[in-house]
Amino acid sequence: MRILVYGAGVLGGLHAARLYEAGHHVSLVARGERFTTLQQRGVLLARGNSPVIEQLSVPVVDTPAGRYDATLVFVRTHQVDAVLQSIAEFNSTDGGDSGDVLFLLNWAAGPEPLGDVIGHERVLLGFANSGGTMDGEVIRYRRDTLLTRFVSMSLGEPDGRTTPRLERIIQTLRSAGFKARVEPQMDAWLKTHAAFEVPLGQAVHAAGGLEALAGHPPALRSMIEGMRQNLASLPGRPVPRAFNALRIVPEAVLVPVFRRFLRSTAAEPLSTDSPAVSAELDRLASQLRALARHRPGARDSRGLELG
Repeated sequence: MRILVYGAGVLGGLHAARLYEAGHHVSLVARGERFTTLQQRGVLLARGNSPVIEQLSVPVVDTPAGRYDATLVFVRTHQVDAVLQSIAEFNSTDGGDSGDVLFLLNWAAGPEPLGDVIGHERVLLGFANSGGTMDGEVIRYRRDTLLTRFVSMSLGEPDGRTTPRLERIIQTLRSAGFKARVEPQMDAWLKTHAAFEVPLGQAVHAAGGLEALAGHPPALRSMIEGMRQNLASLPGRPVPRAFNALRIVPEAVLVPVFRRFLRSTAAEPLSTDSPAVSAELDRLASQLRALARHRPGARDSRGLELG
C-alpha cells in the first residue's frame, strides 16, 4: 500500500517507520531541520528508556508528489488547517492524489470542516493510542502496559458505516503491529474525548503539574465541573458510554479517583507542558464552545441562552 504520512513527530514517525518496516511504500512529510535530520539519519526509535536505538530509512519528502492509496495525518489540532491546505494543493497538481485521508488526532469539530477543504468523500476519522516523547532526534515510544495491551486504535467512517476502505486501512495498520478496530461512532468518540481532555489538560497546566493538581481538591472539583459542562453540551450521548459516570457519580467519589489517576504512570503523558500543547487545548476548547453554542437551548454560566 502506498501511504503518505503527515506529522514527523512521535506518532507520525513511529507509524511511518513501522508501516515502512512492514513492507508498505511510505513517504513521510517533513520540513526544515527535521527534514534534513530524517534524510541523513532516518527515523530513530527507542522503547522507553532503552539504550537500544532502531534506525529505519523511511523515505522523507518536503512536498508530496504522485499517487497514494491513503494519507495518515498525525498533527496537533491547531496544525490541521495547514495540513488541509497542503493536501488540497497536492490533489490539485497533475498526477497528485492523496487517496483517502485518515485524521488520527484530537478533533471535536466534526468531519464537515475537513471535507469542505479536501472533499468529503476522502475523510476518515480516528485516534492513535500510541505515545511517547522526542529525546533529541530519537522517538522514545511508550512501553506496553497491562492497560495499553487491551486498548486499540479507533477508526471510523464519518457516517458510521464499515466500508471496504476502512477495513483495508485497519488491516494495513495491523500488518505493522498496531491494534486497530472499527468505531461506528467515531465523531462522537472524538467529541467525548475532547470534552474530557480539555479540562484535564488545562487543570494540569494551571496547577503547575500532575502532583500539584492531585493535591488540590478545589482544582479537581473545578476540573470535574468543566468535564460535566462539556459532556452536557455534546450533541448526543458520550461515547464510550462509560463517560456518563462523570455526569452521575458524586464528586466526592470522583475526586479521589482522579487523585490516584494523576499519581499513576498512566497520567505521565499529561506532564508535557509546551506551547504546542497549550495551543492544541485552546483550539479544542474553541471547538467545544462552538458545539455548546449550536446545541438547542444551550445556556452559559449566567443562565443566558447561547447562539
